Amino acid sequence: MAMDITLATPLLGGLSPQAFMRRHWQKKPLLIRQALPDPMPPLARSELFALAAREGVESRLVERRAAGWTLRHGPFTRRQLPPLNQAAWTLLVQGVDLHVDATHDLLARFRFAPEARLDDLMISYATDGGGVGPHFDSYDVFLLQVQGQRRWRVGRMADATLQADVPLKILAAFEPEQEFVLTPGDMLYLPPRWAHDGVAVGECMTCSIGFRAPHRTEAGREVLQRLLDDEDAPSTDTLYRDPSQTATSAPGRIPAALQAFAIDAVARLVGDPDALGRALGEWLSEPKPSVCFDGGAACVAGAGIRLDRRTRMLYDDHHVFINGESFRAGGRDATLMRRLADRRGLQPDEVRRLSKPAARLLDDWACAGWLHSREEGTR
Repeated sequence: MAMDITLATPLLGGLSPQAFMRRHWQKKPLLIRQALPDPMPPLARSELFALAAREGVESRLVERRAAGWTLRHGPFTRRQLPPLNQAAWTLLVQGVDLHVDATHDLLARFRFAPEARLDDLMISYATDGGGVGPHFDSYDVFLLQVQGQRRWRVGRMADATLQADVPLKILAAFEPEQEFVLTPGDMLYLPPRWAHDGVAVGECMTCSIGFRAPHRTEAGREVLQRLLDDEDAPSTDTLYRDPSQTATSAPGRIPAALQAFAIDAVARLVGDPDALGRALGEWLSEPKPSVCFDGGAACVAGAGIRLDRRTRMLYDDHHVFINGESFRAGGRDATLMRRLADRRGLQPDEVRRLSKPAARLLDDWACAGWLHSREEGTR
């Protein structure tokens, strides 16, 4: 079912998603006691360690020793991790939602923000005293405590200078304004660039729900590259011509007409709103490089469908985007495809209402492993 963004929820401290976005999103922190009462860790410690041992899973090990901080990148076998009775170490496993249904379901609770902004769920496991030092993130983050306790100190960041000769981005001058101890079920929301330092009180596990915040240069580069690579764009190539060019005594100077030709070429490239929108949607729906899909089977007749947990599906006024590909959609098909993107599934009667070309498209996506019949095993 679609989320009712007007209803108050314990997840946001009694605020509705609508009120939270208006009052806190990108504005000020929010401490939420018992956002998820009596939560179970989405996976056991041993399962998290096994995940960190897999190729294609991003993991990091941070240790604080008398000699200073150390940082190593995975994968890690269990023997490569410190013993559980050793204090002050942290295992960070990124993108757990891509691999574990329970974490994907947890991440889905935060879909009151646009899917294009929602990034991933990271799990931090730490022994007593473990942490990554005072730092800041350039994106919004929810820090949900699911096991044990963690002490958080937070404050506005007045100085972004980092400590020198440290393998982590640790602030050199951290001045906390508030301090909280989070117990299982508690959650802290922090807007971008709020400094924070979390230290485990005993063994603990924290889920970090992070959001995507691309740099302007990155967004421009990615969209432009897709426009250049667009094989479906009509060919309008025109050779530069200069029949009025006169002889020059300054051959090193770039002709003004050639400059104008190049400026016009760029303007024509980015001047098509439809092409720009298509390129943007393809980029935003592109899965991370480490994501691989298992081949599936065509949709089961009479069954509903659900998107694979690794699938990214978005839409705009004219297109639907799925895993970096774009498709034009209109009428009833567009309505149903948008519903699929919003709800990540369709009921059997909704699937039956799709046109034959749209149904064939779903079969193609199912065979690629991008979606599944609801009767199939969960992935």
